Amino acid sequence: MGKDVSADPFNPRDRGRYRRKVQRCLDTLARMLSDGSFSFPRKHIGLEVELNLVDGKMRPAMTNAAVLEALDDPSFTTELGQHNIELNVPPRPLAGDSALELEDELRSYLTRAGAKAREKHSHLAPIGILPTLTHDHFDEKWLTPNARYSLLNDQIFAARGEQTVLSIEGTALPGQQAERLRSYAESILPEAACTSVQLHLQVSPEEFAPHWNAAQCLAGVQVALGANSPFLLGKALWHETRIPLFLQATDTRPDELKNQGVRPRVWFGERWITSIFDLFEENVRYFPGLLPETDAEDPVEALESGQAPKLSELRLHNGTVWRWNRPVYDVVDGKPHLRVENRVLPAGPTVLDTMANAAFFYGAQRALAEADRPVWTQMSFQAAEENLYAGARSGLDAQLYWPGIGWIPPDELVLRILLPLAHEGLRQSEVSDVARERYLGVIEQRCLTRRTGARWQREHVQRAEERGADRDTALASMLARYLELAQTEEPVHAWPGD
Repeated sequence: MGKDVSADPFNPRDRGRYRRKVQRCLDTLARMLSDGSFSFPRKHIGLEVELNLVDGKMRPAMTNAAVLEALDDPSFTTELGQHNIELNVPPRPLAGDSALELEDELRSYLTRAGAKAREKHSHLAPIGILPTLTHDHFDEKWLTPNARYSLLNDQIFAARGEQTVLSIEGTALPGQQAERLRSYAESILPEAACTSVQLHLQVSPEEFAPHWNAAQCLAGVQVALGANSPFLLGKALWHETRIPLFLQATDTRPDELKNQGVRPRVWFGERWITSIFDLFEENVRYFPGLLPETDAEDPVEALESGQAPKLSELRLHNGTVWRWNRPVYDVVDGKPHLRVENRVLPAGPTVLDTMANAAFFYGAQRALAEADRPVWTQMSFQAAEENLYAGARSGLDAQLYWPGIGWIPPDELVLRILLPLAHEGLRQSEVSDVARERYLGVIEQRCLTRRTGARWQREHVQRAEERGADRDTALASMLARYLELAQTEEPVHAWPGD
């Protein structure tokens, strides 16, 4: 969730000071982009995984503090809800067998975390939305005790001035009527229901725009192919319900501002870009500060003295605009760099599925970014956004738009167009043939079997209900079986239907 902030309340002068400081940071970033301040030795990738904790009855376990204390590992941190933890895997080069090493390391991290969780009478659940959540779990008392989370909760509700409305029209289970969720929450904890995998790619300033544009083009395909969040509060909703849920959970706009066209803070964007500066400038122009805290650094003075400015206020502000592909400025070992942070994918089902999703994204992104005629010059930005929502709503049953083809199912688009591009992109990135074939082979089989995590969950629950189980029982038994199969490390396309 980002850096910690002071627990003290903000006042109007804080906001004015913060706005001026954010603008000074933005001006400094512009100077850095124009004068070549960024070093770029080679592409590095990074990975963050958000996880749920459940008890023996598959209900949310509010044990993150105890599990993190037992782990005593800075790679694991808190998340918004007490039933969440987050793993941050150290960055590494993309080339060679690095992806295979990352798979082993990720599995090792999760195995150790799982053992520590069991010591605290809970289990790790890598899944996009925990299907056994109830409305009671959105009570503010279940926020992780952290000043940032409390202040963020207060600021979002103060800006909106009313309860969170959760309203989602579902995609019907086969042979059944579509279900609809309409509920309310008095905290931002519905956001904690959205657990994701976040993929980072370090790029040079001149490479950022084509890589970001390519990521936007891929977003709809990614969510259709990786969907793993079909249930919320007992309802069968979208295949990737995280997408509308995250938007609604953090929305600072009452209906009147929505009607005026005010932009949401969970945002796909509205145009193709030519520089990373476009995104930071949009953030500053459109979104008021939620956490208006300033530090003592003058970024201009830092830059002129030969230091890499922290740009703390700009980064803090960027952390409260939840783009599905987020621009990142960071400083490591005194050197500034830029990253594309891809945020559309859900957690789970397995480490192998996660690595396959990552490899497909990195490979296809590079191939699209380096194409002679970029795909984003052949399609409207709105078409890419519509693809995101269509893929999230219907998974592999969606129809996506792609230039030169028209409307096409995601699995066919991947097999015909994007999977060969992903192979080529990974070759260009010097990824080993063993890694490339391992991970993209999973993607190919997922398309051929048309089995995603969401589809497996929906089929399992429907069968349980046909055998006489009520929805709550069906969801709990499905989650128990899901966690059992996830431990086998067989990718989800190979899971038995039971």
